[in-house]
Parts: sequence; C-alpha cells; structure tokens
Amino acid sequence: MANNFKKQEREELHKAIWNIANDLRGSVDGWDFKQYVLGIMFYRYISENITNYINEGEHEAGKNNFDYSKLSDSEAEQAREDMVKTKGFFILPSQLFCNVRTNANKYPKYKENLNETLEKIFKSIENSAKGSDSEDDFKGLFDDIDVNSNKLGATVAKRNEKLLKILDNIGDMKLGNYKDNTIDAFGDAYEFLMGMYASNAGKSGGEYYTPQEVSELLTKLTVVGKTEVNKVYDPACGSGSLLLNFAKVLGKDKVRQGFFGQEINLTTYNLCRINMFLHDIDYDKFNIACDDTLLSPQHWDEEPFEAIVSNPPYSIKWPGDEDIKLINDPRFAPAGVLAPKSKADLAFVMHSLSWLATNGTAAIVCFPGIFYRGGAEQKIRQYLIDNNFIDCIIQLPDNLFFGTSIATCIMVLKKSKKDNATLFIDASKYCVKVTNNNKLRTGQNGDIEKILKLFSERRDVENIAKVVSNEEIASNNYNLSVSTYVEKQETKEKIDIKELNAKIKEIVSHEDALRTEIDKIIKDLED
Repeated sequence: MANNFKKQEREELHKAIWNIANDLRGSVDGWDFKQYVLGIMFYRYISENITNYINEGEHEAGKNNFDYSKLSDSEAEQAREDMVKTKGFFILPSQLFCNVRTNANKYPKYKENLNETLEKIFKSIENSAKGSDSEDDFKGLFDDIDVNSNKLGATVAKRNEKLLKILDNIGDMKLGNYKDNTIDAFGDAYEFLMGMYASNAGKSGGEYYTPQEVSELLTKLTVVGKTEVNKVYDPACGSGSLLLNFAKVLGKDKVRQGFFGQEINLTTYNLCRINMFLHDIDYDKFNIACDDTLLSPQHWDEEPFEAIVSNPPYSIKWPGDEDIKLINDPRFAPAGVLAPKSKADLAFVMHSLSWLATNGTAAIVCFPGIFYRGGAEQKIRQYLIDNNFIDCIIQLPDNLFFGTSIATCIMVLKKSKKDNATLFIDASKYCVKVTNNNKLRTGQNGDIEKILKLFSERRDVENIAKVVSNEEIASNNYNLSVSTYVEKQETKEKIDIKELNAKIKEIVSHEDALRTEIDKIIKDLED
C-alpha cells in the first residue's frame, strides 16, 4: 500500500512539473528554462526549510500558534545570527516565497515590481551568508536566474507576468514538508526536471546528466561490503546526481565527512549546490568547487576519499605534454606519460586514483577507445595493470546515455586488491528498451543487482564474466576491451525442417518456371 502511495505521489509530482514546462514553454525554451524552474523551486525550498525549522523550535517551547511567516521583519531580525550559524543563510518573513507569491497576486503595485523584488531577495539571501562558514556555498547561487531577461518577455510587465506564473505553478506543486513526505519530493522533482531536459536537449543537456540507474550502479559498486564511508568525491560532478546517490544508498549520515566535487561549468556548479540543498544536505556537509579539475584541483589537502564516482567528459582536449608542469604533477607522474592532448579521459582516471583512499573504490564511466588504443594510453594502461590498480571492467549496454548511442564501460579502481587479476564483465545485454534509449532495470533481480552479483562473486561465468591474470593482459598489449576476454555466446537459430523444405520446393519450382521461360525465349530467337 505504501509503495503504491509513493508511486502515486511521484507520478502526480512529475505530471505537475511536466504541466509547468508545457504551460511556460515558448519564450524560454528547454535547457535555458530549467534555470528558472529549478531556481524558483530552490527559493521555495529554503523558504519552507527555514520557516519549518523556526516554527518547530517555537512549538517545542510551547508557542503552538507561532508562525514565522507572519512575523514582522523587525521581530524576525533577532533570529538572524543563530540561523546563519545553523542553516547557513537567513530570510526575512517578507522575503519568504509564500509571502512574495501572495503579495504579487493580491497587490497590482507589488506585481509591477516583482522582478526587482526577487532580485533584491536573492541578493539578500546570498549576502546573509557573507562572512560566515557558508559564504562559499551561497555565493552566486542565484546568478543564473536572470529576472530581467528578454527571454521572459519583451516588456517588464510581460516578464513579471511570467515570473508570477512560475511562482504560482511551483507554489501549487504538492511538495509538502520534506520530513513528512513519503518521497524525497524536492530532490525527486529536481532529478525529473534534469532528466526531462537532458533527454530533450541532446548533448547540451546530456553532458550534465547521468541517468539515475547508471548513477545507482556506480554508487553501489563503490560500497560493496560497506555500510558507511568517510566521504565521497566526483571530479567532474555536473549537477551532483552521482554524489547524492550515496545519500540514497547508504543514508546521508553514513557519509561521515560529507560530499565533495569539482565542476568547471559555472551554471552546472550552481545547479549542483542547489541540488545539495534540495536533498537536505546542510552547507557544512558538502564542498563543491568551481574550476578545472585537471589543471587546478581544489581538494589537495583533503584526506583521501573512500568512494569516488565519475562520468567525466568524453575525450576533451587538455594541454597534456605542452604543459611541462603536468608531467611532474604527482597525480600523473607515476605513469611516466600524460594522456594525449586530444583525449583527456585517462587523465581523469589518474586523477581519481591519486585521490583514492587505500581502502577505497572508484567507479568511472569510460568510452571504449581508451581500452585498446596504443601510444600514451597504452602506457597508462600498463601502469595501471602492472601496479594492480584495476579491479574490474564492465561493458554496459549501448544507448544508455542522452546524446550518444555509444556503448560505455565502467572502470573500477582499487588500491588494495586480494588477487593479481582483473575481472571483465559483459553486461551489454542487461537492459530494457524504453522509448529511444536503453535502461538498466532496478530492484530485486534487476540488471543492476545482476551486475553487482557478478562483481561481488568475482568468478568466471561463461560468455558473461572472466577473471583474467594481469600477466595475460600484459601479453595482450594491455588491451582492456571486455570482448578480448569474454567470448560472445553463439546464437544458434532454430531451424524448422518442414518450413525449410517448403521454401526449397518453392525456390526449385520458381527456378523451373524461369528455366522454361528462358528456353522458350532462346528457341524463339533461334527460329
């Protein structure tokens, strides 16, 4: 019963989001539009978050009728210092989502200046964290919500009309109190929006989005046999969905020191921080940096990470051996060679290995070429195999990711292995087709659980899995393609003898008829 209710809740939420997107589609399209929806959703979330927190404290003190949203700003000011320390931010009652929405609908003059009001509120929320430990987590968080953009409308009045429509639509969404909700409503809404826009936006959206099922598999691979980890890390974290799967799989309190990541794209970096808040991860439990991970890593001083997951960008360019500093970088130097300038894939692998704890596991999405190409990439593979860092290579089905139909693989890294061998798994058939994409099935006996079982058991399974000595891999020029070691099952087609005989008779009969016709033509020509 509870599962049915949960499913119903989620379907209603998704339907509401889809209706918002359809209703407001037009001047602001697709991937751009998500900034407004997610930004305003975040604004609603933190408004309700701080209101609920203050109300609960006052109710526990016996003030049962207390409602923070009804206080005057001057009365509320006394809570500012404590809220910034506890929550990392502060919002005055007049700035709360519910009050802004009500006033904009009630008072025409208020609506006329809605864009300016929202801009001031967003700045005020950001400024409330200045000088505190949470400053970096709130700085620039609302930068992508341009309330004065022409995309919202050609005139100020039209922009405010659109902004109010967004406020109303998001205000009508049944998100409830996140503590009481049977689903992680805000977080689920975020993920649904990201998936919806990624699927419609092709590569422009897909580069930021890893399908939830792939995220779940990566997360579970890194925590096999564990109930908690010290902290988790993603060197190309995008919107943060990979990191946040640890909160779902283990529980956020079981990630003891928090969630860490780095993202080069400013917009996506902002979305990642918003995503952390929407999943109820407090500001002191995440550390997301905005910079180039390969050239300017931001977590040098951190204790190594027990769990690393990543879907790094595919074959991007980087300076490589043109930058003399990189060959001496302790992340890349051990291999004695740098990833090619046109293909930085293995640079991300080496970076992740460097950041990995001795007892840790890293699971990284990789594209096929890095497993068999020669040159520098072969030498890096040699380093990884000769030092026994590669635990497993998993071939995934094709067409799993938005924006590409190429079949990807997962490389699993460990620094403390029990054997001097590598496991190869062919999971290319473990999927179901959904619309234009393939999808990993979740739940008991689903594709994810089947892959995890093969990974955990670490034994040969005909046509599916093989444990290969690193010595044999070396003899194959360090080729890591799964197809090199796991033979494909021969598909023997069943032959219906009666049907085959009937077809042969038909062919022979047709052939006889043709021969008769040809003989007749020849005879006519001779005459």
